[in-house]
Amino acid sequence: MNYIRNACVRHAFVLLALLCALSNPAFAADPLPSWRAGANKQAIVDFVTRVTDPRHVEHVPLPERIAVFDNDGTLWAEQPMYFQVLFAFDRLRALAPAHPEWRDKPVFKAVLDGDMKGALQEGERGLIEVVVATHAGDIDSFRAEVKSWLAQARHPGRDIAYTGMVYQPMLELLAYLRANGFQTWIVSGGDVEFMRAFAERVYGVPPERVIGSRLRLALDEDGKLVRNGFDWLNDKENKVLGIAQALGRRPILAFGNSDGDLAMLRWTMQGKGARFAGLVHHTDAAREFAYDRTSHIGRLDKGLDAASAGGWRVVDMAADWAQVFPPR
Repeated sequence: MNYIRNACVRHAFVLLALLCALSNPAFAADPLPSWRAGANKQAIVDFVTRVTDPRHVEHVPLPERIAVFDNDGTLWAEQPMYFQVLFAFDRLRALAPAHPEWRDKPVFKAVLDGDMKGALQEGERGLIEVVVATHAGDIDSFRAEVKSWLAQARHPGRDIAYTGMVYQPMLELLAYLRANGFQTWIVSGGDVEFMRAFAERVYGVPPERVIGSRLRLALDEDGKLVRNGFDWLNDKENKVLGIAQALGRRPILAFGNSDGDLAMLRWTMQGKGARFAGLVHHTDAAREFAYDRTSHIGRLDKGLDAASAGGWRVVDMAADWAQVFPPR
């Protein structure tokens, strides 16, 4: 009887050890298979492990597990031009026959004539004017237009759908965080309704967790939500204000790729407890694009310096990502 009892005890200990091993992340299936083994991948896993372990001194309760992500250049590509701007240019051309007066505006005329250099000559101000003209009106109709465009339009240099140019490693990171109780939010300079048209399907981020630039919102006489006139540019310091207004909490993780995300990352890291700040560094000209300090799109200059000084994680796309885009 003692032999049988001792054997049962031994088997119980073996089973318990096996269960503990299987629960260890090192034995589980890799949640980030497109990330190459290295310091940045390990830093992500270590951070998530610490903040989700109720026995760890850096444990973070579920309501406070908030992660914010820029969109352009962080979750999907942004070269040779922000995809929303390319949508706005296409829509301007489609709507132009009903608006002959648009040819009197230099930026509009340049877009209609295919003069991209002229279209960008007035910078942010000119692009906002194009966005207001092409994004105004009924919200439901606008989202439908965005979905239709994304289903048909192709990236000018890659000849694939724009939604095929999302970053596979970042999709995995979003899913990994949500599996560990994080809320994932998009905080972008892009138009909020443009992103809401695809964010849930593509990223798994519902529309109520998208913060972006916006046009003025109103109810028309038929009770429809309509937009007209520019209201808010959600970039740089305004990203922090947008998060504070929408969430009422400071995130514990933030990811961006440009100087436009610098304020958001700094603010995230200024909080108490465990914090994580990451930058996607575009270093892969062969598989995507290579640019940083001198780029007109997604410039990453001050952000690189801040990351070095603050110990933030700079993800080297060429070195850290085994795969950039999802399989076609």
